[in-house]
Amino acid sequence: MEIIKLSAKEIREKILNKELTCVEVVTAFVDQAKKNEKYNAVLEVFEDAIEIAKEMDEKVANGFKGKLAGVPVIIKDNIMYEGKICSCSSKFLEKYIAQYNSTAVQKLLDEGAIIIGRANMDEFAMGSSTENSAYGITLNPIDPTRVPGGSSGGSACAVALDMCPIALGTDTGGSVRQPASYCGIYGLKPTYGRISRYGIVAYGSSLDQVGIFSKNVEDNAIVLEILAGYDEHDSTSAKHPVDSYSLKLNDDISNLKIGVPKEIVEMAKGSDSEQNLANFINTLKSLGFEIVDVSIKNSDLMLSTYYIIAWAEATSNLSRFDGVKYTTRSETARNLQEIYKESRSEGFGKEVKRRIMLGNYVLSSGFYDAYYKKAKALQGSLIEEYNKAFKACDILIIPTALGEAFKIGSKASPIDAYKEDVFTISANVVGIPSLSIPFGKGANGMPLGIQIMANKFDEAKILSLAKLIEDKIGE
Repeated sequence: MEIIKLSAKEIREKILNKELTCVEVVTAFVDQAKKNEKYNAVLEVFEDAIEIAKEMDEKVANGFKGKLAGVPVIIKDNIMYEGKICSCSSKFLEKYIAQYNSTAVQKLLDEGAIIIGRANMDEFAMGSSTENSAYGITLNPIDPTRVPGGSSGGSACAVALDMCPIALGTDTGGSVRQPASYCGIYGLKPTYGRISRYGIVAYGSSLDQVGIFSKNVEDNAIVLEILAGYDEHDSTSAKHPVDSYSLKLNDDISNLKIGVPKEIVEMAKGSDSEQNLANFINTLKSLGFEIVDVSIKNSDLMLSTYYIIAWAEATSNLSRFDGVKYTTRSETARNLQEIYKESRSEGFGKEVKRRIMLGNYVLSSGFYDAYYKKAKALQGSLIEEYNKAFKACDILIIPTALGEAFKIGSKASPIDAYKEDVFTISANVVGIPSLSIPFGKGANGMPLGIQIMANKFDEAKILSLAKLIEDKIGE
């Protein structure tokens, strides 16, 4: 039995059945993380993980049966874990120690999970490749000459390389789903407000959502059950009932109607994802599902709408990082004005500075109406378009990315990099759940992904369909 190949569910069961100890499990995954340091997926393996595992063994011996008892988890470096560094992969926060647990982390701990490390990411979650970290590039787990995706590339890489069965990321415009696609695993972005954002360093507050990486559908469903729910600490947290997602995985979904948005599919023309989507549709037809075409107007404006809103919110959220309170202060600054200027100039990386400047531009008095106000209006109309689509079908399917993971350094132009988000940003703009599942290979044998999307709070439908496809592929 190779411990690192076990699922989260299997690990828990073997620990509760006394077939494994928490110490054995955590040691195996910590060793695997250290063995694969060259991929730069994990910025820090927590030294106290083994001690915590010993304490968990005692709790289990005394009857503790948490849903993740003894399961190792790695978290993205923008998720607070009390007493640990939370740097957002930025030099600006390299010495910042989290003063409290994020709600997501606390819920994991309450169920017995053991946090064993923090994962690399694009600085302040701004990027689609994990090339923008102040601590070096994360390499793709299948082909180290390629990117793992971003901004949660470290978390995705860690799961794909068996450093942990579960990892958390954040998804503002595809930062969980796109790296899941590039690394050949599952990545879920739930409905906006489904999981509390308390204790998550914000990028775009109206778009951010905690997401879940796993190697199978059932583990993802179990973690969503744990993390979902209202949190009084987060004003955007939704007061909506939480489904028993893992228990509904085998529900009868034969009557689901699957929609294919023709305007979005048009964007895949000529890419690896065009044929891959066609293959996925054929798989669904072979399983007896009804496939219908749907229309979502103004889909071609989704990318610009997303980036205008995201840049504006990033500018606002990052204004607090000024070198005065808890960030690294410039050693050359001689007065208050220079503290602000020099600290921000030295602390932020190139991509973060670019997005701050663009955010200030779209919010400036001369351009607010022309850009930000129009983007928010278009966001409202896009939400209406998706509501119409979900009256015609239960599920939408689209590619996760244009194709395979691209070569490191090949997207030198920011515009080319931003275009990589073309299929993932819609779920964030309209606030719906979306799961990227591994399906198919590209021309170079690298993984491709398909997104399964549903209306708000319909994660159970997504997960059930994904489980059916997972079982079908495994036959």
